[in-house]
Amino acid sequence: MFKIAVLVSGGGTDLQSVIDAVENNYMNVKIEMVIGSRDNIYALERAKKHNIDTFVVNRREYGEESSNKILELTKGKVDLIVLAGFLAILDGEILKEFDNRIINIHPSLIPSFCGPGMYGLKVHEAVIKSGVRFSGCTVHFVNSEVDGGAILLQEVVPVYFEDDAETLQKRILEKEHEILPKAIKLISENKIRVIDGRVKIEE
Repeated sequence: MFKIAVLVSGGGTDLQSVIDAVENNYMNVKIEMVIGSRDNIYALERAKKHNIDTFVVNRREYGEESSNKILELTKGKVDLIVLAGFLAILDGEILKEFDNRIINIHPSLIPSFCGPGMYGLKVHEAVIKSGVRFSGCTVHFVNSEVDGGAILLQEVVPVYFEDDAETLQKRILEKEHEILPKAIKLISENKIRVIDGRVKIEE
């Protein structure tokens, strides 16, 4: 069976969408473990409720060795690493070991409103301030450049004049919960090819 590790930093609504997709037999995938970037986050409680093994790799404790510790936990045990609201940066050997086997979900249409410092409500605040008419979310592969890997799936949502960061975030989260499980399913079924930095989906 195709096995994944999900990395989290917060409440875990994206994680919940993956758990639900697995339990509803949307995809033939096992969540082997959930790794949190800090203690006492609700995402870890969600995992425990579903009898999923949990680990914490706290950057304060592990410092520059955080990515290596995550590699130690995942190497040989999972086929894919899923960043679901994971705010720490992965670097070093794990990017080579899991080349094109780490995906992230970002709450904008990359390459807009992304990169260092662009996460959470900051993204939506920047979107509203800019006056763009559309935003959305992106599932992409992870490489050494922040939010810079090949784009796998995107979903578009309108931005309304009356929106604030919270209302826009809520609308985009609904789409995140659709495309993150879809991306995992496509990868698990071997339907994704990365060619010259672009993704081809083989239906």
